[in-house]
Amino acid sequence: MTLVEQVVAYHERTKHHIERFANSPGYLDWKNQPDPFRRFEGAPLVRLGLDGPADSVPTYDDLFADGAIAPAAVDFTTVSALFQYSLGLSAWKQFQNSKWALRINPSSGNLHPTEGYVIVGPVKQVHDLPGVYHYAPKEHALERRTEFSMETWTRLTDGFPTETFFVGLTSIHWREAWKYGERAYRYCQHDVGHAIAAIGFSAATLGWHVRMLDDLSDRSMASILGIDRDADFGDANPVDESLTGAEREHPDLLLAILPNGSGADAVSAIPMTLASDAVAAIAAGRWSGRANRLSGDHVDWPIIDETASACEKPESTARPSPPALPSPLPKGGLRGGSSSADASRSSLPARQVILQRRSAVSMDGRTSISANAFFLMLDRTLPRRSVTPWHALGPPACVHLFLFVHRVDGVTPGLYILVRTPDGLDSLRATTDPAFAWTRPPRCPEHLPLYFLKKGDARRIAGQVSCGQEIAADGAFAVGMIAEFAPRLREFGPWFYRRLFWETGMIGQVLYLEAEATGIRATGIGCFFDDPVHALLGLSNNDFQSLYHFTVGGATEDLRLMTWPPYERSSK
Repeated sequence: MTLVEQVVAYHERTKHHIERFANSPGYLDWKNQPDPFRRFEGAPLVRLGLDGPADSVPTYDDLFADGAIAPAAVDFTTVSALFQYSLGLSAWKQFQNSKWALRINPSSGNLHPTEGYVIVGPVKQVHDLPGVYHYAPKEHALERRTEFSMETWTRLTDGFPTETFFVGLTSIHWREAWKYGERAYRYCQHDVGHAIAAIGFSAATLGWHVRMLDDLSDRSMASILGIDRDADFGDANPVDESLTGAEREHPDLLLAILPNGSGADAVSAIPMTLASDAVAAIAAGRWSGRANRLSGDHVDWPIIDETASACEKPESTARPSPPALPSPLPKGGLRGGSSSADASRSSLPARQVILQRRSAVSMDGRTSISANAFFLMLDRTLPRRSVTPWHALGPPACVHLFLFVHRVDGVTPGLYILVRTPDGLDSLRATTDPAFAWTRPPRCPEHLPLYFLKKGDARRIAGQVSCGQEIAADGAFAVGMIAEFAPRLREFGPWFYRRLFWETGMIGQVLYLEAEATGIRATGIGCFFDDPVHALLGLSNNDFQSLYHFTVGGATEDLRLMTWPPYERSSK
């Protein structure tokens, strides 16, 4: 069996079916629920500031206009803001004696497998030498894992714009597997996508760009972040169980943060990897801290480890062919609408929208949205490389949206599809149900590639295919994300399986913020019946696969819950 076949087999094995769900524990072992916060005991801790630069208060709509926000300098305040508004806490919730944290970046089941790191040069109030740091969101602090010389830093950043630094993301698969079993590997990848977009939006509030280093291997990334160090994690299977080590982290990706990039062209021109000698020099340095153990006991899910191994990313210089780009921005860019309800969002502070993002637990089944708000939400999911957060991932875009429209004023209820790339139209038309209409909705903006497929009340079927969850039926609309699947895995290799999910998570993060800016809520849906979704669309092979669902609408609030600020201290 080839590695691609192994990954496809995992995907098939972890599908939910109407008659059975993918393998999971079947219950919640609360005694061994993983600690949501990783710490490196013994590493020097640098507490970060709060609230961001006082002299820069960009609006939410400014985030989507390239060049609308002047680039800020890299300093203690801006590095603090980057993490606070991407991977930091957004609030604490409490019900009776139970209290739990919410974060800026959402996570399946609020379990948070994603860990953040930063590789940065000297920053006053942080350290006078370059270093590698782990981000501790509960404390809003950086744990310094290692420091290195300016010579190594110069070599590492050779070819990048001035003041560039790097943010790494890793995953602890056990945090999701504890609840979701074998399907957890999928959910970890969703969460990485949400985190990429969250970092992209946070960087945009500072006028910065973000770009993934496409060619960097997993092994190089693990080496430079120190997550391959047995001494700092311990033996996961020792003879003496009392010495059992901490749960290992798996490398996901490294993002270049570009404070002085001059637009999308400069972002595309940066190096796509790091100098191997600089990586080796950092890895060979003196490291501090030992990772904490998150659970007292574990349930093994070998298929997750096997799939993660099959999806390991090698060093690469392969480049996709130049992509067919989405329609250019309409004149005047992507802004709020002309009605007073839609236009009021244009003055919302960006950080307010980011901080107030929440995952809806249920929808009210009544709230509708305007057609203009609906079209704008969809427009902002288009992968234009000059628009946040899409310059972070780069080409190719591989995910399209089919939509169950329930309550959008002036838009006929039924099934629709948003074709996110021009070259996706022909293959989707040829692959889906031949009875679909493929007509343009009335009053839909000319540049928006939205197509009407089938008329009807889609609420019941939306709930049914989403594991019977009413939340998919009770919103204004629900979304299914269909990825170009087997052909892309054959083209780019098995590691690309992860990247497909990352793209869906990024789309989800856009929908989250768009919902907040519109005055409603959204939530991701990881539980859906895979093949019944494909049957609904007429898909008969694995050229396209459903990877993630979403719902957007008027949320109901649980008034029993108390809300507390994310951090007691203040930067003031």
